[in-house]
Amino acid sequence: MAAIIKANMEHCQLLSEIGKISFIESHGHSAPPEDINTYVKEKYKEELFRAEITDAKNIYHIIYYHEQPAGYSKIIFNAAHPDIAKRNVTKMERLYLLKEFYSLKLGYDLLKFNIELSRTNKQSGMWLYVWKENPRAVSFYKKNGFVITGSHDFKLTETHSNPNHQMFLRY
Repeated sequence: MAAIIKANMEHCQLLSEIGKISFIESHGHSAPPEDINTYVKEKYKEELFRAEITDAKNIYHIIYYHEQPAGYSKIIFNAAHPDIAKRNVTKMERLYLLKEFYSLKLGYDLLKFNIELSRTNKQSGMWLYVWKENPRAVSFYKKNGFVITGSHDFKLTETHSNPNHQMFLRY
């Protein structure tokens, strides 16, 4: 059975651990190992999560499966994007699921939860970036109504960027 809870300060270490593992599982082959390791060390520090959790604009949720943490999401309401004409849109900044839970459709559950939360908060859509070379993720978002609306270079390190699609779901 799956359960989704709002993350708080007590979850920062867990968010850090899930972030590191799931990023390496899904993007570990997208760049040289030293670039991946540098990115993970810089972006998934527990203290960064502590700072983000204290900022009310960052909304984190953790999904559990039979009381085991399986993944997490981060959304930001009213995160305008210059290429999206709609107002009051949500940015899906992260939707991470540990690989061992892929077959259970928990990513779908977490996405739908966040879409409903976004709608409840009077948002008119949701946008995100997804790595172009992750066909599983691109297909997942397309299947759930997102359309490609642009592109974005995701800067991994000073020497490496990954090409991303910008995707949008209009409510």
